[in-house]
Amino acid sequence: MTWKPGDAILRREVWHDEPKVGWGGIVAADTPDLLALYMPEGSPFGFADDFFGEPHPWSHRDRWHGNGVLQLQRPGESYAVWVFWHGAEREFQGWYVNVQEPFRRTTRGFDTQDLELDVWVPRDGGWEYKDDEKLEAWVERGRWTDAEIAAIRSEGAAITADVDAGRHWWGDEWASWQPDPAWATPTLPADWATSS
Repeated sequence: MTWKPGDAILRREVWHDEPKVGWGGIVAADTPDLLALYMPEGSPFGFADDFFGEPHPWSHRDRWHGNGVLQLQRPGESYAVWVFWHGAEREFQGWYVNVQEPFRRTTRGFDTQDLELDVWVPRDGGWEYKDDEKLEAWVERGRWTDAEIAAIRSEGAAITADVDAGRHWWGDEWASWQPDPAWATPTLPADWATSS
């Protein structure tokens, strides 16, 4: 299953076959080497009622606000690179490396699972971890094991080593990328959590 630029698809976060989060997005590019998904302002969210014993931290939101975000991901890799802009002029802010399970295509989009740890790479250089301090709490809530957290941190360390060495596959052309103004705001299927 491949898509054309402008196709609306469903991105889900799935834990052990349980959909936890759904998000409507628009395909920006789909090639053998890259899937780029655009979430414009207004892209809708959906959340499972139970997120490991508590509501999802974003459950008070029903859609994405602010500038859209572009998610770049390559098959088989355990992270996606989110491109962030700011303000009415869409000034490029930096790269947000979202550690996640490799994406798995479905009939309506793709499934992954956010792995909490992120690496922020601002446009002026350097990097910083996001949410590393939250990982241990997920063991207590049953989301991951100690070994899984160690693997997540190992992935983060590999990403930051590449950043330190000046190695990254994503190109600066994505920093100035513009969505097609004709693209409509995506929708979220009512059955996002029960059908793939």
